[in-house]
Amino acid sequence: MSSIFQILMLLLNIVWFIVIAHVIMSWLINFQVLNLRQPLVAQLWDGLNRLLEPVYSRVRSVLPAVGGLDLAPLVVLIGVAILRILLINNAALFF
Repeated sequence: MSSIFQILMLLLNIVWFIVIAHVIMSWLINFQVLNLRQPLVAQLWDGLNRLLEPVYSRVRSVLPAVGGLDLAPLVVLIGVAILRILLINNAALFF
């Protein structure tokens, strides 16, 4: 059971990293540090959007409109953190 716990923790860490990368990349694009006309940047941005948009759209359907702010990444990060805490605190149940 230890391996299942480690695999779940690894997957949650990967999701955390992908969401953080998407947020940072969106800031860099909005502040015109990165240009979407560059092929590598455009491919990375498209890939991250394809990975995260299904999750974000479900979160956005529940959240109220907050003007120009998109709180979906924050909610996803909080959800991942909660899942990690639950897994760590209940790891003894798996063993």
